[in-house]
Amino acid sequence: MQESADRVDDVRQPDVDVEAARFWDELYGERDQIWSGRPNPHLVDVAGPLPAGTALDLGCGEGADAIWLAGRGWRVTAVDISATALDRAAARADADGVAARIDFQRHDLLRTFPEGVFDLVSAQFLQSPLDFPREDVLRAAARAVAPGGRLLVVEHGEMPPWSRHAHPHVRFPTPEETLAGLDLDTGRWHTERVDGVPRPATGPDGQPATLLDNVVLVRRR
Repeated sequence: MQESADRVDDVRQPDVDVEAARFWDELYGERDQIWSGRPNPHLVDVAGPLPAGTALDLGCGEGADAIWLAGRGWRVTAVDISATALDRAAARADADGVAARIDFQRHDLLRTFPEGVFDLVSAQFLQSPLDFPREDVLRAAARAVAPGGRLLVVEHGEMPPWSRHAHPHVRFPTPEETLAGLDLDTGRWHTERVDGVPRPATGPDGQPATLLDNVVLVRRR
C-alpha cells in the first residue's frame, strides 16, 4: 500500500483551485465510499473487446474504472482533483493487486493536463456544479488520443433525481452537441457512436431511478 500512496503524494502539490479541491474533498469525505465500486457500464462495453493498451481516466474518483482497466492489462493514468478520492483509489488498487499498472495523478484539469498520448481516453460523467469549461477540457482530451485510439465521453443527459445541485435553469447538452463541441477534423476522426441511453441506477441512499446517459465515442484515424 505504501507504494501506491507514495505515488499520489508525489503529485499532492500541483496547481489546483483551492475552492474546487475543497468542494470535491468534502464530497468524498462525507462517507467511506461514494460510488458503487463497479466500473461504468459504457466503459466496459467499449473497452471490453479492445486489446489492452494505454488509457487515461479523467475524473477517476474512487478508481473503479482505472482498476477494472488495469485488471485487464491496461496501463492507466488516472487523474482527479480530489486528494481524498485519489488516496481511496490508490488504496483499493493496491488491495486489488493492480497498483503497479496505475499512475494516479492529481490535476485541476482547468490548469494542468496529463502528459502523453493514449490508446483510450475516458471521460465518464466529467461534469460539475462548479464553474467548469468542460468543452475546453474535452478538446484537450481529444488531443491526448493516440493515432488509432479512441475518446469515450459519457455524460448525464439530465439531472439525476437525487442530485443536491439540481437547478431548473441547468440545460444538459445532447450527445450531438457534445460531439460538435469537440470541433474534430472529420478527415482525421471517425465517429463510432453518438446516442442517448437509458440506464437503471440506484442512488446513494438506495433509491432506484432510470437515468439518461449520453455516449460519444470517436476514433482517431
